[in-house]
Amino acid sequence: MRVKLHTLGCRLNEAETEAWARELCAQGHHLCRPDETADLVVVNTCAVTQEAARKSGQILRRSRRDDPDARLVVSGCAASLPCSAATLSRTADLVIPNADKDRLVEISGRGLGLSCGPERGCEVPADTLFARSRQRAFIKVQDGCRHRCAYCIITLARGEERSRPVPELVAEVRGMSAAGVDEVVLTGVHLGGYGSDRPGEDLMTLVRTLLAETPIRRLRLGSLEPWDLPDGFWDLFSDPRLMPHLHLPIQSGSDAVLRRMTRRGRARDFLALAVAGRTAVPDLNLTTDVIAGFPGETEAQWQETLALVEEIGFGDVHVFPFSPRPGTRAAGLSGQVSPEVGRARARQLRHLAEGLRRSTLIRMVGRQAEVLVEGCEDATEPAAERLGYTPGYLPVRIVGLSDQIGRGSRIRRVRLTGLTPSGEALVGAVDLDPAIGPETDTRSD
Repeated sequence: MRVKLHTLGCRLNEAETEAWARELCAQGHHLCRPDETADLVVVNTCAVTQEAARKSGQILRRSRRDDPDARLVVSGCAASLPCSAATLSRTADLVIPNADKDRLVEISGRGLGLSCGPERGCEVPADTLFARSRQRAFIKVQDGCRHRCAYCIITLARGEERSRPVPELVAEVRGMSAAGVDEVVLTGVHLGGYGSDRPGEDLMTLVRTLLAETPIRRLRLGSLEPWDLPDGFWDLFSDPRLMPHLHLPIQSGSDAVLRRMTRRGRARDFLALAVAGRTAVPDLNLTTDVIAGFPGETEAQWQETLALVEEIGFGDVHVFPFSPRPGTRAAGLSGQVSPEVGRARARQLRHLAEGLRRSTLIRMVGRQAEVLVEGCEDATEPAAERLGYTPGYLPVRIVGLSDQIGRGSRIRRVRLTGLTPSGEALVGAVDLDPAIGPETDTRSD
């Protein structure tokens, strides 16, 4: 069969979609390009906000229009909540909730009577990743969350915490490295809670083990709750293969708002954490999430958030106007902020964030960085269009790069010479360092 895969939302969804791609490939199916006609379309939906749920529905309707003869399977968070699953089921042929999504390929084959080719496996375990222009592999290490933040619907969609065993994850990362993947990203709904259901295992143990027992060149952590960082956490970064970037959602800089959100941290804790991290880890890039217009948020409390974001100096800020989600405690709180005020505050923070992001990029100009180059291995787009990411997850537009990179290491030493005209990315020139230059192929046959 010819299969199209669509993913919305978080890195955890990306990891799950990639696992489906490998399983489908192993069964002899073909992953379609966007312009090809599909026999099966699978959509991994998101429901973190009302807007995300709306976009999930749009993707389904567009898929039905673009591939009218294809069977349509939907999964993910929007497919796991009663408030949206019923609507999606009217468009899809099959709805598979999160509780069953690890068996999506099996359930789809049985439920829709889909035929499979002979078991053949992918040519390389990461071929499905490379075919979709992805160069970093997202590895799902756990699912679910035991916390109940007042605004969050995802805990309802994902259920209780479940962690994968360390040896299983070591084997997966080794396989990715052997297949030519240079960077893996550990993901989960509550990544810092990894091991809560497995005695003797926790996130620090997992990271140490992966660094000690796999040859992966770059290891990156997904989103972490600030309060989940234990004593000794910063010592992990003594291994340069652990990338100096952390996404730590603060959600608000006002203690009063944080209490209404039932968040565990406080503003002074976030600030102390940022100072400790930057003292221990040179060039640590911190990014965050903030909700604008949470119920009861006053103008003075909003100003506290702006002040904290500016003082910490985040390299990027994901800003979300508050979106009441049925089934969450926040949806019923008094003092609901008008959508117009929420959107205005979000615009204000985005403007501040743009300046902070530009300052972060400017500090890197004149330096060198090892950049992971994105894009298909045989892509022929102009070199100036190639995008890569530094260890701190800063975007770089690369010049002086051959049109075809090949299947060796895609990490290139780049001299960072300036910013793009938009100021949204660095510009870098390839340094022909023989150790990791563009002619070097570090992948074994």
